[in-house]
Amino acid sequence: MKQESGPTWLQHVPAARWLAGYRLEWLPRDAVAGATLAAYAVPVSLAYAALAGLPPQAGIYGYLLGGVGYALLGSSRQLAIGPTSAISLMIADTVATMADGDAQRYAQIVSLAGLMVALLCLIAWLLRLSVLVRLISDSILVGFKAGAGLTIAMTQLPSLLGVPGGGHNFFERLGLLAGQLGQVQYLVLALGLVTILLLIMGERLLPARPVALAVVALSIVVASAFGLADLGVPTTGEVPAGLPSLELPGLRLRDVEGIVPLAGGCLLLAYIESVSAARTFASKHGYSIDPRQEFLGIGAANLLAGFGHGYPVAGGLSQSAVNDKAGARTPLALIFASCTLALCLLFLTGLLADLPKAVLAAIVLTAVYGLIDFPAMLRMWRISRIDFYAAAIALVAVLLLGILEGILLAALASILMLLVRASSPHVAFLGRIPGTSSFSDLARHPENEPLPHAITFLP
Repeated sequence: MKQESGPTWLQHVPAARWLAGYRLEWLPRDAVAGATLAAYAVPVSLAYAALAGLPPQAGIYGYLLGGVGYALLGSSRQLAIGPTSAISLMIADTVATMADGDAQRYAQIVSLAGLMVALLCLIAWLLRLSVLVRLISDSILVGFKAGAGLTIAMTQLPSLLGVPGGGHNFFERLGLLAGQLGQVQYLVLALGLVTILLLIMGERLLPARPVALAVVALSIVVASAFGLADLGVPTTGEVPAGLPSLELPGLRLRDVEGIVPLAGGCLLLAYIESVSAARTFASKHGYSIDPRQEFLGIGAANLLAGFGHGYPVAGGLSQSAVNDKAGARTPLALIFASCTLALCLLFLTGLLADLPKAVLAAIVLTAVYGLIDFPAMLRMWRISRIDFYAAAIALVAVLLLGILEGILLAALASILMLLVRASSPHVAFLGRIPGTSSFSDLARHPENEPLPHAITFLP
């Protein structure tokens, strides 16, 4: 007799499965992981909200609401959802022109973008488009991440130096920054450099601990005690207390030209980064994720973030590593993190008013340092020139055009690279590795011994 498997729709709700098999002994570890993740999320979300050109609470809303959405429909047990550096910069680069200087319209556009990402996720899930992520090669990602890291760093250096900054791409920002070096506020610079030093030392000596939160707390105490705001040090200012209200943005899709490409770029970044991080932890813990289901998890996260005055969110390797090292066993850790952030919004926002912006810039700079992997590009140059050129195209595209146009051009370059490889497949002529009975490619290993009176090759 065929066994009943329950309603069909439950197959697409992973929370129903992991809750049914939940063990009580996991609860303390999930609770500790959630609190630790929230401690990590507060300073990072404030920094990324500033990078996106949004009020500081918008970043916290993304972690609070995005985590709840992903916990219900995501297939990873350790993936943490929130604002990311690349998406934050894409928002800043793209929405500023669309909002035309109107702060309220700016906030509504980014929330609408979150809802549009959710809609595109649903369409991608229905059309089973998870296979398309393979079109973005690893070499393209290396170049894109390096370009994004350099661009993000250039946006934060003015805050670290206490100068106005400006510009629309990496090279314009670099030129303007060079012309403003005579205006450097050395107190701001010293504060930023000390913060970077503390963050680096903390990460090495206290891995998987909320070092950034401790540094933020220390900087607030110092700023309040010495009146740094009165000495000209820019601070975060008042953060509104209270939980986000859930409502539709005042704008509609037809009111905002360019919202679909923006949401498409955010989805592409969110899906690639989320699935890559999710696979890393699934492999570590011996389970598998469902790449197609991830569209629903990311979509649910962005749906709630969009309704709650946040902006597009994604899974990330750094916050997921914090969640994993703190002991997360299931997505319930994300729910605990959201509850902790809700308490912070209700009772602790007054402490953030004196937080220096240079500290947030230092947090972003240390967070994006790992994106820039020039040694990987040098290895590509030695091993595969095609991969190197693809990475270089992605790098230059992001530096010149910005995050959105850069990722779209990188995707196009990846597709063209696949077509070139398909039209000219590599044929490896084999030679014997000296002193062994093994064979490898003669072109890459000219010291190999050719076979007499025979040709051996692999297509």
